[in-house]
Amino acid sequence: MLEPEAASRAASTHVPPPAAFASGETSSRALQILTTEHWSLLSARGLGYTEAMARATLFISALAGAVVALALVSQAAHFGDGFVAFALVLLPVVYFLGVVTVARIAQINGEDARWVQGLNRIRHAYLELAPELEPYFVASRYDDDRGIIVSTLARERVPSPVQAFIALPGLVAVVDSVVAGAAAGIATVGLDADTWAALALGGLVFVLSLAVFAAFAVRTIAAHARTLVVRFPTPPEDT
Repeated sequence: MLEPEAASRAASTHVPPPAAFASGETSSRALQILTTEHWSLLSARGLGYTEAMARATLFISALAGAVVALALVSQAAHFGDGFVAFALVLLPVVYFLGVVTVARIAQINGEDARWVQGLNRIRHAYLELAPELEPYFVASRYDDDRGIIVSTLARERVPSPVQAFIALPGLVAVVDSVVAGAAAGIATVGLDADTWAALALGGLVFVLSLAVFAAFAVRTIAAHARTLVVRFPTPPEDT
């Protein structure tokens, strides 16, 4: 849900280039292998995007269907006990679907970061083969967290926390937290509480749910930073 922070970096281990690269001898076989791996990583990223969008679409579709079903039941039950019971059965299912959607998209984002790191390493190898082409590259050639951010978001600076809610996992987390708040509010109404009490409890549950999603995101990013193996770190003058 959040992007990796530059402050949390794994220990860097620089691997010297192969002799063919260091001597400037262009190896057609090496270039062919690198190109094949390049397209393989691009294909893996494309599959990840497809699955992430499919997951988000499934959640939104389920939520839309639940809202329509609740509207129909409310007309038939006149917001009575039948409506409350139906809502408390349906909304937790939608919330669960949102939780697993956020969790899976977080996994996809971690996988995507690994593929971007691989592409940055391949780009580094391209520039070792042909250093004169460096002015024509716009993505990063470094495989640390800052290099991943540059290649993914096309920006030099670490994104602000607002980026978390612009990205797909943050969007799903906010909508899913609204579902949790709505379920809590309906449950409060079912206990014959007044409207203000239902709104207060619903707002509290919304905040708590969003806080849990944020904590999950921070923990996931920290785990990714700990396992990140950096071979070509960004030079200090570029940070």
